[in-house]
Formats: sequence, structure tokens, C-alpha cells
Amino acid sequence: MPAYLIYRAHVHDADAYRAYMARTPDAIAAFGGRFLARGGETLTLEGAPETARVIIVEFPSLEAARAFYDSDIYRQAMPFRRDCADVQMVVVDGIGS
Repeated sequence: MPAYLIYRAHVHDADAYRAYMARTPDAIAAFGGRFLARGGETLTLEGAPETARVIIVEFPSLEAARAFYDSDIYRQAMPFRRDCADVQMVVVDGIGS
């Protein structure tokens, strides 16, 4: 069953954040993930306006998403965002067919 990583980031230093962005696609792909949305325009339909950068990644499973997050390749990318963005990451199971 697929799982979806929902990533919200309030980026404080866009130039520094680019170094993180350059490292994540390979880490995501290594665990079968693919971007469904990557920081495009957002439209708030209800509730407080969304001001974060929103990214959605589909993984083959919840376990694959967790393995991505715990991997050495992703852990090496994390320090590049530590001082330039406040991040929330949530993974949710998709609906099986």
C-alpha cells in the first residue's frame, strides 16, 4: 500500500536551502519515492492561509518512507536545512486498492 510523506517547511534562507534541495531527490528515489508536489503554488480553501513550502512524496509503503528518513543518504542532507528552515514531516498510509 503506498504511503505519502507530507513535508511543510518555513524557509528562512532560500539560498542555503538550495543545498538541501539538491541532495533530496536521490535519497527519495533510492527508496522508491517520487515527488507528487514540490513547492508549487498553494491555494488555501479553508482555514488559516498556508504559508509553508509544501511537498508531497509517494513511497511504495510506510516502511519505505521510514527507511528513507532513517537512511544515511538522507541523514547527510538534513544538516543543510537545519539552520535555514523549520520543518514538519508526516507520513500517512494511502488507501489500498
